[in-house]
Amino acid sequence: MEEDFLTSLVTVFNRDLSKLEEEINLYPTEESLWSLHGTIKNSGGTLCLHLCGNLQHYIGAVLGNSSYQRNRDEEFAARNVPRHHLLDEIRRTKEVVTQTLLNFDHEQLSTEYPIQLWGYPMSTTFFLIHLTGHLNYHLGQLNYHRRLLADQQQSIF
Repeated sequence: MEEDFLTSLVTVFNRDLSKLEEEINLYPTEESLWSLHGTIKNSGGTLCLHLCGNLQHYIGAVLGNSSYQRNRDEEFAARNVPRHHLLDEIRRTKEVVTQTLLNFDHEQLSTEYPIQLWGYPMSTTFFLIHLTGHLNYHLGQLNYHRRLLADQQQSIF
């Protein structure tokens, strides 16, 4: 059962990271990736960097012992990162998530996740499920951001 769970997680992460890649490619211009509007304070580019940093850190570095060094502040401060760089980050994220989870010792799923993020212990399984939800939450924000900008541009003309 655990191996099926890990394979299922890889499938879900790859599906949703492919959707992230698709969303980034659907922005009409590189400038629009970084546009902000009204009370929306995170651009599509920012959300992409944040999602990739989050997964490369919590799965790749913490569980897979990769050499990834996260700079969370930079994920939110960076601006005008070229689209090709964002797409490269998504590809790297897919690779590290896939490699880590497919090589993960399934017995570790029931052990405590190595970091306490919310002041209480949680199993690795619980935290991996949380990470899928986190990815989807921000993926929805990114989709909304992109469509909102498209609607604004259409109403200008």
